[in-house]
Amino acid sequence: MFDTLINKLQNGTYITLETTPAHSATFLPTVQKIEELGLHELVDGFSTTDNPLAKLKYNALFGAKMLQDRFHKPVIATMSMRDRNKIALQSDLLGANEFDIRTILALTGDPATISDQPKAKGVFESDSTLLLDIISAFNSGMDYAAKPFVVRPQPIYPFTVVNSYAKNPKTLQKKMQKKIKHGTVGIITQPVYDVENAKELLELLEKANNECCSENKSAQLILGIFPITKLRTAQFLASHVPGINVPACWIDKLRKASEQGAQEEYKVGFELSKKLFDDLKELHPKIHLMTANQFQIAKDILV
Repeated sequence: MFDTLINKLQNGTYITLETTPAHSATFLPTVQKIEELGLHELVDGFSTTDNPLAKLKYNALFGAKMLQDRFHKPVIATMSMRDRNKIALQSDLLGANEFDIRTILALTGDPATISDQPKAKGVFESDSTLLLDIISAFNSGMDYAAKPFVVRPQPIYPFTVVNSYAKNPKTLQKKMQKKIKHGTVGIITQPVYDVENAKELLELLEKANNECCSENKSAQLILGIFPITKLRTAQFLASHVPGINVPACWIDKLRKASEQGAQEEYKVGFELSKKLFDDLKELHPKIHLMTANQFQIAKDILV
């Protein structure tokens, strides 16, 4: 299962769908909705988020287990550095390993100061490269302290993220190089809204891989897509989310459409998003689709 996913990532068409566990004691409704829409037949795998924006949600590793068991497709479980020290990270990896949760998205994590939990404190022993180093150690049969395991873990495949836009593109290349050197196999971008932006990211990834070739390390770029169907979403992403660039033409088209009503606004936003998905898939068929659990939109984009 994992070999197939990595082979698709490296050599073929690769599409994964993000899921966000709810503030709930059950993840089952999410699994059922995906099955009801047949989304598991349209993607190569899924991901589960880990308390995004430091808001309490159902556990990403358990969510990954449920999805993987139901659909027999690999799930990239997110693990944040915000909430765990190196002991907890390794313990979670060991437990997940026995249950065959072996594709891990390493994130530094959003600051605990924005959490919905009173006086929550972040751990942040390091950034996501610490988790990459831990995974590298596990894949060598030992823990982070170089102590060999009694039973060697099964191979773990680490993924990371990178912004899709920066005023100085060289900074993105350096971040890519750092993550490649620490062993990432796939780098998922923040949402991309322009084909030229995607081309630039691919060029940066190629340069980063070339810089790391002496260490015999490389990674694949996975283009993130987040469909926009509302003007306010486009404005919020453009104004308040660093590392994302929403073209002015998108905002202008959505503004004009919104003046004609919500239905027209949705229609125009969906058409822009669908065309972007198709264009990016033709350019570089390695895509991570994010819809904030709006799974009908995901299906409409994918079919």
